[in-house]
Formats: sequence, structure tokens, C-alpha cells
Amino acid sequence: MSERRAAAGVLEGQRAVVTGGGSGIGRAICRALAREGAAVAVTDLDGASAGAVAAEIVAAGGRAWAAALDVRDGAAALVAFDQAAGALGGIDLACLNAGVSTMARVEDLDPERDWDFNLDVNAKGMFLCTQVALPHLKAAGGAIVATASLAGMRDVPLLAHYAASKWAVIGWVKSVALELAPFGITYNCVCPGYVRTAMQELEPVWEAALRGMTPQAVAEEYVRNTPLGRLEEPKDVADAVVYLASPAARCLTGVALPTTGGADLL
Repeated sequence: MSERRAAAGVLEGQRAVVTGGGSGIGRAICRALAREGAAVAVTDLDGASAGAVAAEIVAAGGRAWAAALDVRDGAAALVAFDQAAGALGGIDLACLNAGVSTMARVEDLDPERDWDFNLDVNAKGMFLCTQVALPHLKAAGGAIVATASLAGMRDVPLLAHYAASKWAVIGWVKSVALELAPFGITYNCVCPGYVRTAMQELEPVWEAALRGMTPQAVAEEYVRNTPLGRLEEPKDVADAVVYLASPAARCLTGVALPTTGGADLL
């Protein structure tokens, strides 16, 4: 974490749990929340990566706790959120970011490796972590911010199964937002486009093989499909998460916020 957090950020005093926080967008979210004053529980399937991000936050003057978590395991999620609440003194914010992707033509999709894997992590994991977060959030108020995708807003050939999981996330967020509104809890999601992460670096390779192109040509196509003319950085998404988690978004709920550089407009 290159910058030390401000003395009083927009999330000062908040206590956040982040899933999938050990790398990529999740790491950027953890760093951004901490920079704005939140205490952060970093969770990830890779516990060592979660611990490394927590250590970065502490080294920069913030407060953090870390644990390994497979979001597909409801019992493990319950333990992790309860332990996070104990370590931080409660939970005001849940950033449900854990996600995966694979790529294949429809006729080649494997029911377990592709369909079940994407739906279990991206959609079922969202459902399970929302459930275990609710007792804490109902006690404290606060917000949930989920990570959906451009793939939940438009057609994405070769990623139909992934798109199904992200359309599910957006439908879930919009519906659950209505149930949580009486408790003063907001529930929104960000919808990233082509983001420069380790996961995104794999997709041009997969797509190139399926389309008979070079990975470089596919990557250049991603940039052409982004009106702002560049790949997103994880920080671009993290800044949007901070906004949705902040008092500035106190009257927004059920929102699927495109953080795509305009790619959702094409």
C-alpha cells in the first residue's frame, strides 16, 4: 500500500468484510476501504494472500484482520463473518467480491468445471455470504456492495455460463435490496468491464485459442470495446465501491453501477 490512509476518511469507524480480497479487484477494494478509515477483514480462498493484504494495511497505519474463506461453504462463511465481527467489534459493511471465470463454447461447457464452478462461486457464494452478514448488518445498519460484471448487463459470447452467474448477482441484489430497505441497509453492486487483473490476463489467452487469434489481438479488441480507450485498473472499481459504501450513496439501493469505461454502452 503506497499511500498511508488519511486521518479521517469517508469510512472512518466502519468495519468491513471483503470476500476475494487477496488479489486483483478485491485487494484494491481492501486497500481503498482502509485508506478511507475502515477496519478491514480480508478473506480469500488463498489465506496467505489474504494475510499479505492485511499486513499491507497494517503497515500503512490501518486496522485489518485476515482469514481463509471458500464462499461456497456456508458453515465456513458463518464462522468467518462471526470471527471478523469479533476481531473488528462488529460489521457495518460487506463487500462480496469473490468470483471466478472460465471460457468455452456452449457445446463444450462442462457441467461441473464450468457451469457449477461459476454459479457456485459467483452466485451461490453471494447468497451464502449475504445470509451470514445480515445479522451483523441488521444490528449495526450499513451496506452491502457486491461485485457483478459487464457480463451481467449485455451479451458475452464464450462466457454464457459466467454471464448467467453475473445476471443472477444483479437480479439478487435488486431483489434483496427491497427486503433490506426497511432495516436501513443498502445493497448495491458494481459491474466492472475489462479490468487489468491476473484473471483478466487469462481471458485473452482463452479467447484467442477459441477464435483463432493472438492474445495480443484479443487484448487490443478489449481496449477498442472500451470507449474511454483503456483497460480499467482495479482501483477504478475500488473507488466505485467506496462511493457505494459511503454516506454519499445513502439514498442509493438496488443499483447496478457500470464501472466499465463505457463498454456497457456498445
